[in-house]
Amino acid sequence: MLAVSTFYLSRVLGNRLISNNQKAIGKLLDLIVDVNEIRPKVIAAKIKVDGQIRVIDFSEISVFKRKGQYVLQCDQLKDVEVAKDNTMFLKKHVLDRQIVDVDGRKVVRVNDLRLAILKTGTFTVAVDVGIDGLLRRIGVAKPIKKILKPFGLHVPGKMILWDEVASIDYLHTGIKLSKEQDKLLTLHPSDLADIIEDYDMYTQVAIFNSLDEEKAADVLEELETEAQLNVLGSISLEKAADVLEKMPADEVADILDEMEEEDAEKLLNEMGKEVSVGVRELMGYPDNTVGSLMTTDYISLNESMTVDETLTELRRLKPELDTIYYLYIADEKEKLMAVVSLRDIVISDPDVKLNKIMNRDIIYVYDYEKVEKLNEIITKYNLLSVPVVDKTMKMLGMVIINDVMDLIVRKRRM
Repeated sequence: MLAVSTFYLSRVLGNRLISNNQKAIGKLLDLIVDVNEIRPKVIAAKIKVDGQIRVIDFSEISVFKRKGQYVLQCDQLKDVEVAKDNTMFLKKHVLDRQIVDVDGRKVVRVNDLRLAILKTGTFTVAVDVGIDGLLRRIGVAKPIKKILKPFGLHVPGKMILWDEVASIDYLHTGIKLSKEQDKLLTLHPSDLADIIEDYDMYTQVAIFNSLDEEKAADVLEELETEAQLNVLGSISLEKAADVLEKMPADEVADILDEMEEEDAEKLLNEMGKEVSVGVRELMGYPDNTVGSLMTTDYISLNESMTVDETLTELRRLKPELDTIYYLYIADEKEKLMAVVSLRDIVISDPDVKLNKIMNRDIIYVYDYEKVEKLNEIITKYNLLSVPVVDKTMKMLGMVIINDVMDLIVRKRRM
């Protein structure tokens, strides 16, 4: 027999387990790995012996190849107890399951697993998500390759290193997924939202619950409406409110508008008073008006501030990128007076006051104007955002070009 250094899980599952004298003693049902390792290490094997299921120490098993078939030889059947925490069954919990390809930023199906035998043990090193792996599973890979070879064709295969995989198997409650979650947290919120949407409703909620409030808020913004409602309707009222409080008020208003009135009211009552008041005001605007599209997250400054003081204030506030396209100057009664661009602040001397570089010729819209007015203004003046005021010129918020474009795209889909 020839000792092997690597093998596929599909090639050993269901194979006979033999003793040193070549006598059949059982059949391999599954391999159990320790997920604490960087690459999961096989620590035990689930086998069937004389009609009984046993879990034995994998270190007593050697893998050989004989006449093209994989053979498992066991020196002795040493039963072991496997803790539920930090362990995983490769067939039961990974094979045929959906996983996240962190590098490719997408959900893929595991068709097979590649394992490597090293001096320190046997490790899971890669997952096979290609057609080749699927054909191997059903036992037709070799015949099909022979048929295709004369035509210069080949079966596409795709292996993903375990380092680039995040397994999401919350049905197996014993697994601690901290390492996998760390991988997911490296993804952009929009990529993570796309991944969550590819999962079933249960798993969507499980992944969302694993995120901290800041990350959860960023991801919730990027989810499609159906996924947003599923997640918020499935997590605790307290957590849902905490996450919503960390989102822009206009985004919260859009989500709550899609909910049943009773459910939306519960969330509003759970949220902080200041935040909920702002959201209620936005929800009060009729559809297709500027007010229904504006965000109340904007930066208002005093004209007597210097550039240096302004930069200090921005560092303190740590605003979102799309809220600092322009900074607005208002008086003590919140009346809009002027606008200053971030560019002008950056290129000006630190001791220059804002009233020396601000622009009093402001392009603005009223909160009850039709959204179509925004299309006209943004196109004509090439603006990234537009301030929104009431009839007394009190500043209420601003509309960001991204929100206008999103509205246009949604209307075209209708």
